[in-house]
Amino acid sequence: MSRIGRKPIAVPANVKVSIKDRVISVSGPGGTLKMTHRPEVAVTWEESEKAIKVTADEARISSDPSVKAYWGTTRALIANMVKGVQKDYEETMEIVGVGWQASVQGKQIKLVVGFANPIFIDIPAGVKVTVDKTFVRVSGADGAVVGQFAADMRAARKPEPYNGKGVKYVSEVITRKSGKQFGA
Repeated sequence: MSRIGRKPIAVPANVKVSIKDRVISVSGPGGTLKMTHRPEVAVTWEESEKAIKVTADEARISSDPSVKAYWGTTRALIANMVKGVQKDYEETMEIVGVGWQASVQGKQIKLVVGFANPIFIDIPAGVKVTVDKTFVRVSGADGAVVGQFAADMRAARKPEPYNGKGVKYVSEVITRKSGKQFGA
């Protein structure tokens, strides 16, 4: 039995949940998120308890062990949706380098990070990007989209270990290496 999957997901009063066929829709102050769950699990909305329950058939779990994994994963994804529509997920990126900068231009972010040409990355729907000097704040209701956009920004110019220049997460620590040693 899945230890994560069997826990009910508490839904606050300001969040609305609707389940139709296999599509779960969660609406709140942060927006609306939808997800289609796997057919191996069943998702029900308990109005009296204000909770979402995810269940799986015990006979099916014993015959196919992957059902147990789908059960826990589905519960975790729905819990993240409920959390995201209440309060946005956030990532803060830092651009380290002399003259390196970022700016938002329409539905794209422009990164000037030491290459001959600037790099343009499309901002996904539902993601808010704000730039403050060398810090870029990415926020949105869908944690997966926010995380992927931040990872795409970092991939544009990964931080290097010698000078520490690059696009990095604020919480990320770059282990510095010493350069070549000259001497006699």
